[in-house]
Amino acid sequence: MPRNPDRRTAPADPESGGRPRRRPQRSPRPGRARRVSDAPGPEVGTEFELEIGPVAHGGHCVARLDGRVVFVRHTLPGERVRARVTEGGSGFWRADAVEVLAASPDRVAPAWPAAGVDGAGGGELSHVALPAQREWKKTVLVEQLERLARLDPEWLESEVTVEAAPGDEERRGLHYRTRIELVADADGRAGMRAHRGHRVVALKKMPLATAELSAFAVAEDVFSRTWTPGAQLKLVAPSEGDPVLLVDGEPWRRGKPDSRPNARRSVTEVVTGPWGTHRFRVAADGFWQVHREAPALLTGAVLDAAGDLAGATVVDLYSGAGLFTLPLADAVGPQGRVIAVEGDAQASKDARRNAHAFDQVTLEMGAVDKILGGEVLAGAQTDVVVLDPPRTGAGRAVVDAIAARTPRRIVYVACDPAALARDVGYLAAHGYALTSVRGLDLFPHTHHVEAVAVLDRKA
Repeated sequence: MPRNPDRRTAPADPESGGRPRRRPQRSPRPGRARRVSDAPGPEVGTEFELEIGPVAHGGHCVARLDGRVVFVRHTLPGERVRARVTEGGSGFWRADAVEVLAASPDRVAPAWPAAGVDGAGGGELSHVALPAQREWKKTVLVEQLERLARLDPEWLESEVTVEAAPGDEERRGLHYRTRIELVADADGRAGMRAHRGHRVVALKKMPLATAELSAFAVAEDVFSRTWTPGAQLKLVAPSEGDPVLLVDGEPWRRGKPDSRPNARRSVTEVVTGPWGTHRFRVAADGFWQVHREAPALLTGAVLDAAGDLAGATVVDLYSGAGLFTLPLADAVGPQGRVIAVEGDAQASKDARRNAHAFDQVTLEMGAVDKILGGEVLAGAQTDVVVLDPPRTGAGRAVVDAIAARTPRRIVYVACDPAALARDVGYLAAHGYALTSVRGLDLFPHTHHVEAVAVLDRKA
């Protein structure tokens, strides 16, 4: 995929990039799509021929029309396309490529056609060859870190990597999701919402799901039966045990609500690597990495990034059900300490069950910044901080609280390049330097990328 020849001047999607904010971004209200204008401008629906420029964070590329910035989906840098405007406005427009007039050599037949123009959201890069998808994501990581954290682009270009997860090349980037979420449309058909909208696109299958999850969907008639309009469906295929279907948060089995007293609301996940094997109980509707290889891959990346931890005190922030907490506890040993902090009550409950055998683990539930500055850590030395925040990142208050602990190293697991870059910029002001960034392509055919960043305190 062509590199951005002038990354310094390529505009960022204003919803994905820009200068660091003084306050952490707030998450959208649950169950609501991002708000778009209810009164489309007169340019919406108009088609133009465009020369496509560099990639931008958010799964689209940048083009210009009479000096106006247009963010175009379903295209590639260097292409010439006919694009239809989907959102207008005085500042910039959004558009979808509806016809490719001159194709990039990195264009392939879409791996998930149902996520194309006017289709479901969540597969916006399925027309891009897998190696080019990873190059796309590296470009975005580099651009965001340069733009928001003011880092040297040459250093970033040489140091930032994005690698495929094991097995993804062989599976063409498909069949990796162990969890999928669906919603029933007005006719009761299961599907996914369209990009940046409320409209539900009915589906016949979900090719990003693992083979086990797809077979389970067939067995439960997920895509062939009629559901109550608006019903929320979640399918989970754990690494151990049978899959689970939740409908509006309630277990279902064989086409009807599962009213048995022992109906499963949790699953068992087993994570194995050179560090050992750990078993986790996780709420079926709770958070767990969706890529089948992600738990082990991220655990290994975090342990490698943290370095020698024997006898150390590690603070594990946004610790969830304990994915990193347990292997970190093994790494610090009986003479060390792991303090895990999680704000979600169900995840904290799962973590207590998962970590009950580790005397060196202390579990705290509550707001991360409050606990970091509270009595739990008062006077305690902090050697390493590991954090895996939500997509909005840690934000200034948490960054300030982390820096006040003066850890020698911070290992930051990020799922949004803009939020990572913003927080790296905040940490730089506290004397922390970014020393490595390892990108992991855990969401093939989407614009999302996971990254493990290491920041060390300057001497």
